Amino acid sequence: MPVDLCDELDIEPSAQPSFMCDAAELQGDNLVERALRAVDANAVSVQLRKRIPTGAGMGGGSSDAAAILLAAQRGTLGDVRDVHYLECARSLGSDVPFFLVETAALVEGTGERVTALGPVPRWHAVVIKPPVSVSTAWAYQQIDAARKPSRPRNTSVSLQLAEALQRGDFDRVVSLLQNDFEDVLAPATAEIQTALGALRAAGAKRALMTGSGSCVFALAQTADGAQAIASDVRVPDGYRLFRCAFWNGGGWGSAA
Repeated sequence: MPVDLCDELDIEPSAQPSFMCDAAELQGDNLVERALRAVDANAVSVQLRKRIPTGAGMGGGSSDAAAILLAAQRGTLGDVRDVHYLECARSLGSDVPFFLVETAALVEGTGERVTALGPVPRWHAVVIKPPVSVSTAWAYQQIDAARKPSRPRNTSVSLQLAEALQRGDFDRVVSLLQNDFEDVLAPATAEIQTALGALRAAGAKRALMTGSGSCVFALAQTADGAQAIASDVRVPDGYRLFRCAFWNGGGWGSAA
């Protein structure tokens, strides 16, 4: 699900290509630079301003890589190498193809099967970033060790949730939310448990971990509902609080 909390990428023509980022830990080899190399974008300078927290399970790096590929498709990067963009996205990371769709999508397999769900309602989320990051590689190691039996596709909770989202059935969507990573990682990470507890204590109907963590979130149907939850959140120093809304890209109309 794309939301309107986003990083900012400034791209300018340049005879001396360069990449700069305001997050020191990302200055060096990262997904933006890999995406630029993948399309041979050699005549631009790129500046990345981070707004999405890192190590949070919110797809910040993957969305930035996808933004570079979309810019290449649209001619923003000038003359670039002709590539198969879906395959290129997959080579950069399993989450990157999702962000090419620019709306909600059902993602299956290892990220290679992406089905756009069309415009989504303007629902809202309250997000807490605990003062801890989770390595995606480590998270997958933990979930592989605790792998649950596979389920038939026709009983998939993800399919049910996708249908409820397309109908705009907020209560049904909330009731179907689940995250296998949370079952494994939250009990082992006190900071994640604290953040989940803070959202529940603030009146959230359901609090859940984002992706492989460490962020946690709760949904609200309206901006006022999100503000009410955010206003009642009580967390220790070092925890960051965000509010954001579901987002539809330019190719998709807004849903009611």
